Amino acid sequence: MAKRPAKKKPAQKDTQQLARRVLDAVVPDAEPPKAKKKAPRPARKQDAADVDRAEAEGMAQPQGTPPEKNPAAVALGRLGGMKGGKARAAKLTAKKRSEIAKKAAAARWKKDEGSE
Repeated sequence: MAKRPAKKKPAQKDTQQLARRVLDAVVPDAEPPKAKKKAPRPARKQDAADVDRAEAEGMAQPQGTPPEKNPAAVALGRLGGMKGGKARAAKLTAKKRSEIAKKAAAARWKKDEGSE
């Protein structure tokens, strides 16, 4: 069986790709500047339209980072949360705990409307 001749690579037509290759050959460590990360787009179509309108009118507000939490306040909240359920259960009577448990079970097993 005869071997086929190797196909030649087509000439590069995109001038930007060609310019990038030339730049890489001249200055191998040159990197383009990183673009700023944009805020995520809203899921709803109307919200996205509002964002576009605000950007076009120059009213878009920069998104800031959330404020840092006070570690002391976080620790106090955690302490209260860790003992809250146990303290509540200790205060309840057996009958009241039973009623709460029955109500929770009924909510878990309730059939959704239109799901059949």
